[in-house]
Amino acid sequence: MTMRIRLAEARDIPTLRGLIEASVRGLQAGDYSPAQLEGALRSVYGVDTQLIADGTYFAAEETEASHDKSNAPLLVGCGGWSKRKTLFGGDQFAAREDSLLDPATDAAKIRAFFVHPEWARRGIGGIILEACEAAARAAGFRRLEMGATLTGVPFYRAKGYVELEQVEAPLANGLTLPIVRMGKDLSGQFPVASGQ
Repeated sequence: MTMRIRLAEARDIPTLRGLIEASVRGLQAGDYSPAQLEGALRSVYGVDTQLIADGTYFAAEETEASHDKSNAPLLVGCGGWSKRKTLFGGDQFAAREDSLLDPATDAAKIRAFFVHPEWARRGIGGIILEACEAAARAAGFRRLEMGATLTGVPFYRAKGYVELEQVEAPLANGLTLPIVRMGKDLSGQFPVASGQ
């Protein structure tokens, strides 16, 4: 496997949509009901074009094998970080808050991590997470937080994130999607605050 991590571009949006749907359906079925997954795909999960525009969203490409006649690299994972207040959700998520965060006082947000099921557990998420943490640190942030899916909690816990609270994201079909707010201190000098 030859992997390359690069910034996602607007031209990737259709491919990212397919990757996100495959990831959700293939990896989250053990933690959420079919109705929750369908509701989440319609009203929460999806591409966040603001992350792409901000240059804070990464795509993982498998570049070694040719997967179609064009020999185009295959997108197998994606994830990003944000300097904006929105904790989770794609463009269609109604509870977005895109105002900018203050690196001196706020936690950068780890956002929208998805890996194709056929490429899961090969270290792709960890590579993207390292790139996000390094970029957020370079932008002056000392803390990170995220809205992790139940499926993602063990992965993030293994990467040093701690659980802060459980949130119920409302879905368009009347159900809710349990999300775990998690945080990590990048400096090691102060505890992760649960109020941010």
